[in-house]
Amino acid sequence: MPGTMRALVTHEWGDPEQLRLEAIPRPEAGEGELLVRVAAAGINPVDWKTRRNGGLMKSRGIEPPVILGWDISGVVEAIGPGAEGFAVGDEVFGLGNFPKALGAYAEYVAVPAADVAIKPPNISHVEAASLPLAALTAHQAFELGGLAAGQLVLVQAAGGGVGSIAVQLAKARGARVAGTAGTANQDLLRDLGVDIPIDYTTTDFADVLSEVDVVLESQGGDVRRRSWGVLRQGGVMVSILGPLPQEDADAHGVRGVHMLVRPDGAQMAEIAELAAAGKLRAIVHETFPFERAADAHRVAESGHATGKLVLVP
Repeated sequence: MPGTMRALVTHEWGDPEQLRLEAIPRPEAGEGELLVRVAAAGINPVDWKTRRNGGLMKSRGIEPPVILGWDISGVVEAIGPGAEGFAVGDEVFGLGNFPKALGAYAEYVAVPAADVAIKPPNISHVEAASLPLAALTAHQAFELGGLAAGQLVLVQAAGGGVGSIAVQLAKARGARVAGTAGTANQDLLRDLGVDIPIDYTTTDFADVLSEVDVVLESQGGDVRRRSWGVLRQGGVMVSILGPLPQEDADAHGVRGVHMLVRPDGAQMAEIAELAAAGKLRAIVHETFPFERAADAHRVAESGHATGKLVLVP
């Protein structure tokens, strides 16, 4: 018998208090899956948006009770039939089963082996759990945008979870980086290697940038509207927030691409190599025990965290 575990179960969509710590049956590793003892689970905006109104889960017919979370780092406890490339005791991390339910806010999770990679030995589980969704988002966005060495990329909200990782991945590609953030995060931008740090509280990026090759757009609204104008002819805006109107792209002679991140163990292995080489570091704002998950979601929802928030069982 698999026994029980503690997990944060959401019984109905709503406020952070819907995250209830309960004892439930422990999962087992199915076909192609690993059973992982979770050491840390990263929190992403999609987590609290899903908790609030169902979001991506609801759109795919998934209703409560559910266990939220997709970013994990932990230790392989068991290996399901057909799962290859891992051994019991391996430390792994990844974005699991997204956007279907994974259940990362738990002590154990059954995750597709194809979605994870070996955790770099030089970073902690907390740091590792903060990376997968953000790093895969930036990696896949730059692939779509064709970002190459020597090009100029604008990363909006460069001090945030995705932004702080995107800056580093862009630098690893040999690109020049412009990044926007508030006054408090200007030192962080410089520390991450941003070539053109922009304080959006004092400076309009549209006044100081032009001939940008790729924009990583995550803000929407007026920020998105002004971002079109800084792109060079034939440049690319990659939105991780929602679809881009084709007429806006056509009006500026550029391409607009919308993307939803997907799990990818091979890309996680590339991300692990960068972290192991010291070319990518996690920016963790704060960690929370499962008992304070509601507090963690309130901080996440405020939008004021620098880097990532992480839950630990």
